[in-house]
Amino acid sequence: MKYIFREGNSEQTLLLLHGTGGNEEDLLPLSDLIDPEANVLSVRGNVNENGMNRFFRRLAEGVFDEEDLIQRTNELNHFLDEKSKEYGFDRNQIYAVGYSNGANIAGSLLYHFQNSLKGAMLFHPMVPRRGIDLPKHDEVKVFIGAGENDPICPASEAEDLKSMLESSGIEVELFWTNLGHQLTRDEVDAAKEWYQQLN
Repeated sequence: MKYIFREGNSEQTLLLLHGTGGNEEDLLPLSDLIDPEANVLSVRGNVNENGMNRFFRRLAEGVFDEEDLIQRTNELNHFLDEKSKEYGFDRNQIYAVGYSNGANIAGSLLYHFQNSLKGAMLFHPMVPRRGIDLPKHDEVKVFIGAGENDPICPASEAEDLKSMLESSGIEVELFWTNLGHQLTRDEVDAAKEWYQQLN
């Protein structure tokens, strides 16, 4: 996986996961806003969809290839294990910052691996999978930024994701915007405030 690692001055590491068509540089400005002291691990999705980078395949708009999603989630979890050893950052202090497709793969980590993240800021996510039991998490917290009128990720997806994460023991804060699927400064500022209260 192509990535950027930037060493910081704190025990926290921000895992940056871009949206469809993005790359490992897209969300770097968010890390500076949310926690300029943290380590940064920004990853490029290694699936190519018509020339656009993604973290896993989809069968159609909003329809995920579940088999590929599971495989790519396993890959990302293993990648985090490897990079934490290589760079010496705390594997138990990783906060994901994901937008759209990146938020979905971050959510999938929590759906498949117990305490795989310390926390996550998920901007415009969908439910990664339905009809499965999530692992139980301890002291994991998640911020969801969602659009009330998001044409790609309906409001019901954010509500369902919140309920499913809460059922696994995760504390969830849901923040609404009304600019469709766009990532807004309001939700980034709200995520920053949420994050700073934890650390």
